[in-house]
Amino acid sequence: MLHLGLIGQAIAASRSPSLHMMLGELNQLPVDYQLQEPENDTAESFNAKLAEIRALGFVGTNVTFPYKQIAIDSADEVNDAVKKVGASNTLLLKDGKVCAFNTDYTGFIRGYKGRVGDLPAGKVLMIGAGGVGRAIGFALFEVGATEILVTDLSERSAQSLVDAINEAGYKARFVAKEDISAAAAEADGLVNCTPVGHLKSPGMPLAAELIQGQKWAFDAVYTPMDTEFLLESHKKGLQIVSGFDLFFYQGIDAFEIFTGQEVTDVKPVWDQFREKYDVVSSLI
Repeated sequence: MLHLGLIGQAIAASRSPSLHMMLGELNQLPVDYQLQEPENDTAESFNAKLAEIRALGFVGTNVTFPYKQIAIDSADEVNDAVKKVGASNTLLLKDGKVCAFNTDYTGFIRGYKGRVGDLPAGKVLMIGAGGVGRAIGFALFEVGATEILVTDLSERSAQSLVDAINEAGYKARFVAKEDISAAAAEADGLVNCTPVGHLKSPGMPLAAELIQGQKWAFDAVYTPMDTEFLLESHKKGLQIVSGFDLFFYQGIDAFEIFTGQEVTDVKPVWDQFREKYDVVSSLI
């Protein structure tokens, strides 16, 4: 039995156990995936939970809010994506070591290519510079981004990401609230990495009239799959990459890391997961 997990806060509704156990069934691997919620949001609490599951023989765990940056400090080895992003959402526990990966980074790349093919991301307006935003911000340069225009309610967070991207040799600049309209007008792509649009925080991260003339849009929110932002973008003729694409492919990438087994045909997994768990979309 492969024991896997997800460490995070407020994770009771996560679909990760369902995805990983389905992947196990389809690949003839016995998988047990358990949610792990530390006592609080401190590094000490995270490390205690990580030590606990290692002692129980877990071979890997995903990591979500608020531990993605904390997780790096627990790792013996980190891959290039983690070094770029400064966060990890996947830990492989093997041979007495903790190896850190970031499958938000790789999962976005797979999801983007699966939806829009070879279309270069171009100049991108990105709203939200938190944990997911950092991963997407760097991953965009793997799919042809030329510059990232970053805005966030926290100017400090946005500027931190801009600085990190520029220091890595890419191109980014901060966009103040009053300049969002001009930034949207020059953008090829629009990216939402805020919670705005979630069932618990409905709305639009960007005014509808600013969605006009871009080529593509991505929303990290996937509950619901068809957010107001994506529906408006689709109506305006933009190609769509959904938050479910990110969730699905980051899970596939994590499963491959945990098991060492490549998932060669993802379509049956996609179809079965959407049917079994009633993942409905009018866009994808």
